[in-house]
Amino acid sequence: MFNPHLTLNCAGRLVSLERPIVMGILNLTPDSFYDGGQHDKLVSALKKAEQMLSEGATILDIGAISTRPGADLHNEEVELARLLPIVRAIVKEFPDAIISIDTFRAGVARICVQEGAAMINDISGGSLDDKMYETVAGLKEIPYVLMHIKGTPSDMQSDPQYKDVTQEVLDYFIAKTAKLVELGLHDVILDPGFGFGKTIDHNYELLQKMHIFKMLDWPILAGLSRKSMIYKVLDQSAAEALNGTSVLNFEALRQGAKILRVHDVAPAMETIKLFLQLEQHKPKSELI
Repeated sequence: MFNPHLTLNCAGRLVSLERPIVMGILNLTPDSFYDGGQHDKLVSALKKAEQMLSEGATILDIGAISTRPGADLHNEEVELARLLPIVRAIVKEFPDAIISIDTFRAGVARICVQEGAAMINDISGGSLDDKMYETVAGLKEIPYVLMHIKGTPSDMQSDPQYKDVTQEVLDYFIAKTAKLVELGLHDVILDPGFGFGKTIDHNYELLQKMHIFKMLDWPILAGLSRKSMIYKVLDQSAAEALNGTSVLNFEALRQGAKILRVHDVAPAMETIKLFLQLEQHKPKSELI
């Protein structure tokens, strides 16, 4: 018997989370903070998708609108014009690939699922489109990544304030997941939203206490890859932040993350392998 919260039903395909998995990032935008413009053409996007799948990615997360601080969110037509050719090509070339769509728009989610996507990753947690929850719930067998954000991409880093960041994110997850379950959604994935309406200190406090979200019994996704919480501390650029990403991904696994969302799949797979090797030598009472 499958534990429903250790198994994702992705449009009829079951994905086990007994072992942590990797979600590879495929940005189709010209202005993403790290790899903007690198994969916005069909050939380069397919090549990147093939690389990530060959390196062990279970899910490809495709986004067509940058949500970095201050980004232009464009409109739905622009987003779909970027997404649909790539989604269709990946479905054709890699029919076994599980495609996640990184969008906050219900209409985009619905159309992409019709084209073969099997997961929706919403950075807004439903706050930017009031039809998102009912749309995803109505799609059936489509997991929904519920991310915490304070504000919107345009203003989220303008002096975010919390009394207790972990408690506020926990309260957010409790309220939002209750609404999603009431609508009939079966698979929710929790993303604490590192860098989305949080200072560097907020991010590290949240990472250190991320295990608290395990009490909700939903899988946890960690999106730490090459973010400013890494490269600003190390006085680097995003391009230099791979080693720091691996370090924090290891801590995320230790804290209970089941999905690592990354730009670099092979290093993340190595991080998971070493983490699991170490877990074999822990007393059973301490195993995550």
